[in-house]
Amino acid sequence: MSVAQAILNRVKHMPKGRPFVGAVFAQVGSRASINKALSRLVQSGTLERVARGVYMRPKTSKYTGRVVRPSPLAVMEVITKANGETIQIHGAEAVRRLGLSTQMQVLPTFYTSGSTREIKVGNAVVRLRHVSKDRLQHAGTTVGVALTALYYIGKEGLSANVVSKIVSALSGEELMKLRACRMPRWMRSSLSLV
Repeated sequence: MSVAQAILNRVKHMPKGRPFVGAVFAQVGSRASINKALSRLVQSGTLERVARGVYMRPKTSKYTGRVVRPSPLAVMEVITKANGETIQIHGAEAVRRLGLSTQMQVLPTFYTSGSTREIKVGNAVVRLRHVSKDRLQHAGTTVGVALTALYYIGKEGLSANVVSKIVSALSGEELMKLRACRMPRWMRSSLSLV
């Protein structure tokens, strides 16, 4: 069986609209042959290139008939997982999700354990910003969102009202996990007041 045929057989079983990296086919053949096969599948319309090295089976909307693009977070999760990195939403997005702000990010930005860079996803640019491991604790969970929001708000912006709003978004178990995180003294003392 050729490399192209082996890739096509695996692609047919992948869910539509879910991004993946070309590296998932590493055992099928050489990198050059995999890239060539993926390029041909994109040209034929079987796959769509979402970002450099990231592909998906096209998923069409039943309402508009257009191809539905994956969210920037889904694409970034695939890229960072392939690179062995951790990813977390930006502090501004964390604050918005917790109801402390209504501002939306103009450029989607995420924190990562990898290098700071910009990645083009379709027509949009997504920014990855390197941060310390302390800011990436419990990444992808409600506890991680709360911790990111606390770091983003900072020592000066933190009030009892803000802390109580963040704490109310957490369950008892999640609050215990948050308190167990590594954090600056000012953050720990503000959490102990609630």
